Amino acid sequence: MPQIFGPRANTISRVSILGTAAFLGGALLLWAWFIHNAAYLTGVGIVPDQPVPFNHEVHVRDLSLDCRYCHATVDKTAFAGMPTSATCMTCHSQVWKDVASMAIVESSFESQEPLAWTRVHDLPDHAYFDHSAHVNQGVACETCHGRVDQMGLVYKTESLSMSWCLDCHRNPQQYVRPPDAVYTMGWQRPLEDTRSGETLVMEQNIDIERLDDCYVCHR
Repeated sequence: MPQIFGPRANTISRVSILGTAAFLGGALLLWAWFIHNAAYLTGVGIVPDQPVPFNHEVHVRDLSLDCRYCHATVDKTAFAGMPTSATCMTCHSQVWKDVASMAIVESSFESQEPLAWTRVHDLPDHAYFDHSAHVNQGVACETCHGRVDQMGLVYKTESLSMSWCLDCHRNPQQYVRPPDAVYTMGWQRPLEDTRSGETLVMEQNIDIERLDDCYVCHR
């Protein structure tokens, strides 16, 4: 009986199987990458609903309000703090008090019921983040939160993924600033400032060797 398949049949079948496996594997990796970076999962660019439409562009850019005025514990504790209605009323008991959205703030102030702000940058419970440890060692607000002085309502500009965090933890010299520039939006290093990132890392006593240890963020 003559041979049905020629000598090359085995080679062709192997190549076909390997090619199909490679294609499916590549498609799976591409799908996983897409899912990992999809905005509806990372929240990047999505503006969540807030009880009061607080405009950062007006307050930070136009009025030069310091971040610490509303986020009062950012340099003292792990949690940056959210503004209470009493904080809002220090200004709005006198200005823009007749705006419709201020009725919610006034009601909160009178009832002492806290405003239910929606957290924009919400890390998983297994990830520990200390705001004070970062800002006190030269990591600027805009590094993680973006140019909030150019935002009406705040949204995420970064995924806050583990790989994104590790990029800074492994190369802090690319991100740290002088202490007086931490709360400055759009800061550019002055030409007369010859200090390198490595110098700032040493000045801030940042131990690069330990920054990517698991326990630093997972406790």
